[in-house]
Amino acid sequence: MSRIPRQRTNPAGKRPGKTGHAGKDAPTVEPLNIVHGALPSREVVLRFIADHPQKASKRELAKAFGLKGDSRVELKQMLQELEQEGMLQKNRKSLIRPGALPPVTVLDITTRDKDGDLIGRPAEWPEDQGVAPAVAIRQQSPAGRQGKGKAPVAGLGDRILAKIFPAVDRGGPAYTARIIKVIDRRRGASMGVFRTAPDGGGRLLPIERRGEEMVIDPDFTGGATDGDLVEVEIARLGRFGLPRAKVLSVVGSVGSEKALSMIAIHAHGIPHVFPPAVIAEAEAARPATMSHREDWRDVPLITIDPADAKDHDDAVYAELDPSPDNPGGVIVTVAIADVSWYVRPNSPLDREALKRGNSVYFPDRVVPMLPERISNDLCSLKQGVDRPALAVRMSFSGEGRKIGHIFHRIMMKSAAKLSYQQAQAAIDGKPDDQTGPMLEPILKPLWHAYEVMKRGRDRRQPLELDMPERKILLKPDGTVDRVVVPPRLDAHKLIEEMMIQANVCAAETLEKKRQPLIYRIHDGPTLAKQEILREFLATLGISLAKGGNMRANNFNGILAKADGTPHQTMVSEMVLRSQSQAIYSPENIGHFGLNLMKYAHFTSPIRRYADLIVHRALVGSLGFGEGGITPEEEAALDDIAAEISTFERRAMAAERETVDRLIAHHLSGRVGEEFAGRISGVTKSGLFVSLPDYGADGFVPISTLGSDYFIYDEAHQALSGEKTGLGYRLGDSVTVKLAEAIPLAGALRFEMISEGREMPAAVRSFHKAGRRDRGQIRKKPGTRPPRGRH
Repeated sequence: MSRIPRQRTNPAGKRPGKTGHAGKDAPTVEPLNIVHGALPSREVVLRFIADHPQKASKRELAKAFGLKGDSRVELKQMLQELEQEGMLQKNRKSLIRPGALPPVTVLDITTRDKDGDLIGRPAEWPEDQGVAPAVAIRQQSPAGRQGKGKAPVAGLGDRILAKIFPAVDRGGPAYTARIIKVIDRRRGASMGVFRTAPDGGGRLLPIERRGEEMVIDPDFTGGATDGDLVEVEIARLGRFGLPRAKVLSVVGSVGSEKALSMIAIHAHGIPHVFPPAVIAEAEAARPATMSHREDWRDVPLITIDPADAKDHDDAVYAELDPSPDNPGGVIVTVAIADVSWYVRPNSPLDREALKRGNSVYFPDRVVPMLPERISNDLCSLKQGVDRPALAVRMSFSGEGRKIGHIFHRIMMKSAAKLSYQQAQAAIDGKPDDQTGPMLEPILKPLWHAYEVMKRGRDRRQPLELDMPERKILLKPDGTVDRVVVPPRLDAHKLIEEMMIQANVCAAETLEKKRQPLIYRIHDGPTLAKQEILREFLATLGISLAKGGNMRANNFNGILAKADGTPHQTMVSEMVLRSQSQAIYSPENIGHFGLNLMKYAHFTSPIRRYADLIVHRALVGSLGFGEGGITPEEEAALDDIAAEISTFERRAMAAERETVDRLIAHHLSGRVGEEFAGRISGVTKSGLFVSLPDYGADGFVPISTLGSDYFIYDEAHQALSGEKTGLGYRLGDSVTVKLAEAIPLAGALRFEMISEGREMPAAVRSFHKAGRRDRGQIRKKPGTRPPRGRH
């Protein structure tokens, strides 16, 4: 796909705004060397068209360069030659660069970026031009461009006619767009809570803060009853009055898990229905052939997964290295489902997978990246069934150093499907009928290999931040039964370490082949976050060295000092908050948390698009046959990496919000009860309190803490009374009363029952010094608590 040259900073050295446009609309660009009245060079013409797509007709070009007479004829001839050479192509009355968007384009708004801004893609895009480019939608003020009239406003699911401009921001999509008009509003279904009306029919109450209420006529209720969560489509959208809607489906009770996950799916614009073309392609797929494959069906690879897993995309096997040059060494084999064989670049399956970016996991529900025919059948490494895979054989020395690896494209047959608990029980001396015969030939060699690999991990010293992960168990009706913290087994750690090393091998191999790829990168903490953490740790008598050259083991030392102290949980949470977020990028900076220089996701292509790209890159660069990466994909890696990073954040937010809503609904009948909690956050507005038994967080407004004036001390992560010296600090165990539960918002509000404890001397001296110059504030009792979700 042809690239449009990126805009540069202006002569003053300032970068224009994210969505600035020429004249009133276009971005500031570096001036071209234009001699008015003289025929420009081919390079100048191409650059001008890329920077000013709205002035790319022959007439506008002649006008822009001040050409007349014979010069206009020469320009026309030059443009024809550029067309013949494939450097330009016609689009109605304009000329565009191949692969570029025309100056006016129809876009479908499909998602939002990390800042909440709308992102669209061309409604029509030639399949031979690879991935359709993303476009950042510029929403204008309601008054319009010149303060006259009303600017069109669009939302998720809308189809719009838009004016296209090259983007200024290098970190985002290649284009920005200004909405000309909304062609088809709310092409996707809307969602809300149905409320019956006395005279029949009802109203739809929106689940989004910015949503609007709708009227549902009696003939269009679809069997919905009062309080049901429903999906609707617009039946009529007039100029006056509320829009009228038709119920498409009844999702169910608002309190069920299915309904609450659907709220998150809708609110975040997560695609959850596969188009017919995608389903058709998946159903038409046939088992892979032996073309370009080695036959590994006799290798006793096994899968170890959660007991309720429906797809199995990784299998493992280990043995002693027979080479006399590697005494005490082991060979570890990791085989990963060969999704690249079935999901080819720019196919309907591929385009839908990119639109989703990853599978999204809710309690007892998954929104998969790929249809079940692919994810749960053809690409699932089922026991005793032939399945295609990409495998890597890794050699480790007795000290746990990786000394070599090689990739293979294979046909395998899983020897067993085990759960983590089942495999761990066998190693712990309690094998069952399935694991008993496997213990000596398969399981014990795997655990021995893990012990060897662990020596290398311990030497590498990745960030060892072990935060407990809670799992919600549901009743048959979809409501919460209880919340548990599953034990962290050696079986989990074994699979994790083997997958990490396989990912390292993928990145190393592709770099050696000089093959463009998408890395999984994790930057170190920013200096600002380091300083906040340093000040906090100083209040506990723990030092953190200054300087930007931090390593993961610096934080491990901090965690070790806090281990076993009352501050252990508090320190772990602050260290976690100081970390950056891992993202995908074609530019490698290494992975800080894992303490690895080369790392790429390879081991989960069923549920992550990044892994599928890496598989294709391996297939192509290693000459493994069909399904390799294409030049168009390589050219689009910047955009793909940015999008799937955004989709990953979208999935995390949706999963977290669904858990919050489930817990809020679960506790909504217990308003007024007291709970044991722990302070998990301290802000100027109040305290966040987590309930360990429920995996829930709620908020205590500062105005409800008592009659004292409370001062916020960021360094000590504390709120303390100015008169009494009593207060609350991050990590404190407290008792709270549930004052309010709002299930649809996933919000809990608490009242503090525990009295504040006496603050350390450092906090008291902080008060006496009157240090309110760094954001410390006072709150009077009776101050109105913050509104909305906390």
